[in-house]
Amino acid sequence: MALDINGILDAVVSHALASGHFERVNTHEPQNAPGHGLTAAVWVDGIAAARSSGLGVASARLVFNVRLFTPVLQEPADAIDPNLLTAADALLRAYVGDFDLGGRVRQVDLFGQHGPGLEARAGYIQQDGALLRVITITLPVIVNDLWDEVA
Repeated sequence: MALDINGILDAVVSHALASGHFERVNTHEPQNAPGHGLTAAVWVDGIAAARSSGLGVASARLVFNVRLFTPVLQEPADAIDPNLLTAADALLRAYVGDFDLGGRVRQVDLFGQHGPGLEARAGYIQQDGALLRVITITLPVIVNDLWDEVA
């Protein structure tokens, strides 16, 4: 079975688009600082065999980064974190609620059965001379029976 990366990526991105929180949703890690408002970007962070693989076939743990960006220099400054956290909460709720991404994956690895689980971390990054406030969601998903084990 081949990895349906486009279908899985579309499912992850569709939650960001449907949330209504973002002016832009990218399907890549941006090379330039985003504009005003909230921006979301989704990209693959890694892939590895899942510990729950069976005999003869390996399942995979596919990890996405879902990063939410907003410029630090905006008013009111007191609204930056609440706006980011409201958007992050909407996405976390969506990923937990759509546990199998519309049947495309076995599960979102919420509690870290196969490695670090679903989480979100806040921070700052500098890009194109602009300081951005970010929340990065680590979204691990488990894909069943991806690679045949052949001797």
